[in-house]
Amino acid sequence: MSKVRTRFAPSPTGRMHVGNLRSALYEFLIAKHAGGDFMLRIEDTDQERYVEGAVEIIYRTLQETGLVHDEGPDKDGGYGPYVQSERMKTGIYMKYAKELIEKGEAYYCFCDKERLASLKTEVVEGKEITLYDKHCLHLSKEEIEANLAAGKPFVIRQNIPNEGTTTFHDELYGDITVENAELDDMILIKSDGYPTYNFANVVDDHTMNITHVVRGNEYLSSAPKYQRLYDAFGWESPVYIHLPLITDENHKKLSKRSGHSSFEDLLEQGFLSEAVVNYIALLGWSPEDNREIFTLDELIKEFDYHRISKSPAVFDYTKLKWMNGEYIKAMDFDRFYEMAEPYLREVIHKDMDLKKIAAMVKTRIEVFPEIRDHIDFFEELPEYDIAMYTHKKMKTNAETSLEVLSDVLPLLEAQEDFSNDALYATLLKYVEEKGVKNGYVMWPIRTAVSGKQMTPGGATELMEVLGKEESIARIKKGISMLQK
Repeated sequence: MSKVRTRFAPSPTGRMHVGNLRSALYEFLIAKHAGGDFMLRIEDTDQERYVEGAVEIIYRTLQETGLVHDEGPDKDGGYGPYVQSERMKTGIYMKYAKELIEKGEAYYCFCDKERLASLKTEVVEGKEITLYDKHCLHLSKEEIEANLAAGKPFVIRQNIPNEGTTTFHDELYGDITVENAELDDMILIKSDGYPTYNFANVVDDHTMNITHVVRGNEYLSSAPKYQRLYDAFGWESPVYIHLPLITDENHKKLSKRSGHSSFEDLLEQGFLSEAVVNYIALLGWSPEDNREIFTLDELIKEFDYHRISKSPAVFDYTKLKWMNGEYIKAMDFDRFYEMAEPYLREVIHKDMDLKKIAAMVKTRIEVFPEIRDHIDFFEELPEYDIAMYTHKKMKTNAETSLEVLSDVLPLLEAQEDFSNDALYATLLKYVEEKGVKNGYVMWPIRTAVSGKQMTPGGATELMEVLGKEESIARIKKGISMLQK
């Protein structure tokens, strides 16, 4: 067996879609699992869709996800150039297109837009398509030469027979056979001299020794045309792996409108790159056991492409958030604080121990922007309803809460050490003297100092961060509200 070589061949058209990132990830894992090479190739032949800065996005995404390429425009492995527009300057695509013309497997087509528009359409697999009628296939050699000499615009088309069938093999779908009559004589070289995506793909994959081609199953319908090109050249076909569609929760194709269809969208929403990679690995692939959390190295070890499913994979945003939360919990605190600090400073402008606040929220958030809602009360006590003082489980109500707050106020005013441990010891003594449960005392205090039903820390932790002056002011406000 030759060395496994896979390639990620994105078009620089903007942000990296989750589907593209999954293709890159699977190509990377297939190569690395087999000890092979993972290559980056930039497919920029569709000049109309080219977006400025998109190449940088591709590099940045691969770097942030850890999908390190062995070869590419910045790492020549002897198969360059690795950018299609640069490859085109070498004349490689025209050379191979002319080879097909010599073999009768392709032909010049000089039809203008008006003639093409007049061709009748047919319905194939529920889609309305226009099949070219092979008009220019029958031009004589002299007519072709005269047209070329006159500078008449042309494209080069693949010559697919009207009869018979074409079969190709996919690792997941097995052998797939289609009627040749359903295949169009697709354009290989466009009128601007650029190769089409499909043709450049085949030429590049062969000349770069690519052994495994991984792509979305929307390309299944184009695969027979690719196969015919390999057969026409007499080249060995690569191993095809067509990946299942990724849908949203409503089983519709994941679109930009979903707000989380690209890797950059997810980073902006506070997701960690390693959690995104882990989650995307499971969109269509499953390990032998039910494990869900994997490092990239563990994925390399475990990944077997035969375990990729044919069924559409649902992008479950809630599940991704859960997974991200697990990664945050397991994070080293210094790295967590570095990422959390901008969100903390956005909300808190007073002089407080932000590291203590960060430690409180670390196990309570799933994405970083959630920090804001967890900590806003530190900056300013929100308006709240005294109904919050009533808690059945803690056996508290407005009356009992007023009594507790009134009792603990002088204790807190007399307290010099306002650390969490010292505060807890003082309040625990009061709990024991009162002969009640902890919650009976802590619930009203926590409510008074936070004004929130849910907080990242307990009453004494919050008071330590708020400080003596602010904590007492808030408790006095609670007493005043309850007295009214």
